[in-house]
Amino acid sequence: MPRIFTGLEVPEAIGDDLARLRGGLLGARWIEPEDYHLTLRFVGDVDDRTANEIADLLYAVRRRAIEVTLTGLGAFGGDRPRSLFVAVKQTQPLMELQAEHERIMRRVGLAPETRKFIPHITLARLGRDTTARTAADWLALRGLFLSRTFIVPSFVLFSSKESVGGGPYLVEESYPLAA
Repeated sequence: MPRIFTGLEVPEAIGDDLARLRGGLLGARWIEPEDYHLTLRFVGDVDDRTANEIADLLYAVRRRAIEVTLTGLGAFGGDRPRSLFVAVKQTQPLMELQAEHERIMRRVGLAPETRKFIPHITLARLGRDTTARTAADWLALRGLFLSRTFIVPSFVLFSSKESVGGGPYLVEESYPLAA
């Protein structure tokens, strides 16, 4: 059964810039730059029939290319941080694209996503030994993060093998967005 999700790829030059943030935090499992992405809808493990149905339905999505703006750094998990990320500005086109992906997943019979969509690019997964203080210190040392904007001409259907820390991710299908 494939583990799949939809998302936006990060251009190589942006990934190279983000990779410079790596390091300086004991116990962090850093995402490889070629695996940086913005998840639109995590699906999980599904049978081949469901995966193929999702792949086919995604061809019906008709949206314009999306401008993505990276706005800063953060950590998910509060007192028990579990990941470091780059925040992405919540624009109307991005939120509408994500909502359309959610509707497609419900149409194929998947349960609704229970977590609120917070657009981001994960940089690292954190171990149990990472404290809120050490994560906050890492973020504070990188407080001068410069915003970057790029255009995304397509969204993709990714697959992955179950692994600790994510990746490697494979592009199963790419869906162009109108210019």
